[in-house]
Amino acid sequence: MRRLALDALLVLGSSVPLAIAASDSARPRGIGPEFAKFYKSSPEPFPCIFNPSIQIDASRINDDYCDCPDGSDEPGTAACGHISRLSPATPYGTGTDGVNATAALPGFYCKNKGHRPGYVPFTAVNDGVCDYEACCDGSDEWGGVGGIKCPDRCGEIGKEWRRQDELRQKALGAARQKRKELVDEAGRVKKEVEDRIETLKTQIEGAEMSVSSLEKELRETERRERGKMVRSPGEKKGGKWSVLAGLAKERMGELKDNLQRVRGERDLWKERVKELEDVLSKFKEEYNPNFNDEGVKRAVRSWEDYAAREKGPAEDAAHDRDLAEMLKSDEENGIKWAEWEETSSEDDIDVLYQIENYLPAPIRQWVDQKLRDLRLMLMENGILADNSSGAGESQAVKDAKTQLKAAEKDLEKIRKELKGHQEDLDKDYGPDGVFRAIKGQCLSQDSGEYTYELCWMEKATQKPKKGGAQTNMGKFARIETVTVDEDLPADGRGLGSGKRYALKMENGQHCWNGPNRSTTVILACAEKDEIWKITEEEKCVYRMEVGTPAVCGSDPKGNLDRSKDEL
Repeated sequence: MRRLALDALLVLGSSVPLAIAASDSARPRGIGPEFAKFYKSSPEPFPCIFNPSIQIDASRINDDYCDCPDGSDEPGTAACGHISRLSPATPYGTGTDGVNATAALPGFYCKNKGHRPGYVPFTAVNDGVCDYEACCDGSDEWGGVGGIKCPDRCGEIGKEWRRQDELRQKALGAARQKRKELVDEAGRVKKEVEDRIETLKTQIEGAEMSVSSLEKELRETERRERGKMVRSPGEKKGGKWSVLAGLAKERMGELKDNLQRVRGERDLWKERVKELEDVLSKFKEEYNPNFNDEGVKRAVRSWEDYAAREKGPAEDAAHDRDLAEMLKSDEENGIKWAEWEETSSEDDIDVLYQIENYLPAPIRQWVDQKLRDLRLMLMENGILADNSSGAGESQAVKDAKTQLKAAEKDLEKIRKELKGHQEDLDKDYGPDGVFRAIKGQCLSQDSGEYTYELCWMEKATQKPKKGGAQTNMGKFARIETVTVDEDLPADGRGLGSGKRYALKMENGQHCWNGPNRSTTVILACAEKDEIWKITEEEKCVYRMEVGTPAVCGSDPKGNLDRSKDEL
């Protein structure tokens, strides 16, 4: 019946011509050059490509009726458009006689002279729409269904495409150059990390030696201090020198007070003596020698004898200056009693044990050590009391411990920095370590009610535009590769198809009644860093599409770089 119906259409002048009769080409309409070998001109029956056991007459090719389960007999019509184009190993539905059906051809082939050849889906053949994006020569509408005519526009479309392709090539070249610069910068940063690691290793060796030396010094100080006669906790602060200093200070104060008092009395008597001398001198000058008074005469002779005698050492200004100097305060005389009064009993023992200072230098240290070893031995064997346990630490031990603690702290700080650099050196920074060059740099994009931010190799965040705290969408965990199959937007700001690098951001802020937030940042080649698209694929699980020159030209697990028309 189907053959009678088709013959009737042909007799009545149907508008569906046969490709074999209408074309002078060596292959049927809609066949691409890569499939021409299956359609050799021959009177023999045509075997279906995926089902060679099924053979049909060559005249039934492009007769607008689907005879082969894989649709290979209708490369130039829409008759087999219902068969999906999947992998040959993945059958889709069933065709004639129950045979598994998978489309053998990618679509209707358009030659597009003056531009790039391409394929359009079989369902688009003779559908009354000019599909110039894929078929600029209009050959997909060869039937003129509905009076539609699609003039060949490949000349102008091809010219514009070549202009755009030139711009794309320039942009791609700039992106690859930018990536080269990033790789160079990443190498420089890595070299700095490696050099810093070597420096830190050297510093650690020195710090360890310093700590070891200070530990030894602390042990020696503790041992040496234990060998001293340390006062008990209830003993009055200060040793023998402190007591002597206190007594001396007290005695000197008493002497100064008495000296000051005597000096005052001296000055007073000097004034009274001078006053009496003046009286007597005046009396001698004014008395009448003719007055016969024996008492007066004796007084005058006694004065003359007094005046004639030597009056002792003369008092001069230097003597008074000496007295004034002696009566100055202790501070003015440079006497610092506090230093003597605060001297500990340990220092008393140091003075008592200075006997070795009087010995020749070669045996001085030996004698000192032997004396201390002897004292320690006596204490350790219970012969001599060890008062050091309850007396607290000496200042020498405290100072030694302080120095050791500071050295240990410095060593730990250096080790921690070294560990951080070593972890950074072992971290995956992508192809050629390129992401090392942009680590910590951030880019943002407004999208709807939020502003999204990506900080390379660190985190992704979401912040409301109307105010409020930002939300952590995940911290950097690792670099993966993912496969995408998407139509590339006309502006090139998209992923396209193929394998892509992806940054996995995990363990973000906990989602209410859900998991911790996470983000997959899928990367594609672009001339500059920019966020293209953010979507929430499921609750608190985000997908971010980002363009960056960092992945241009990288190819670790397949073609991760987009082709020249994808930038």
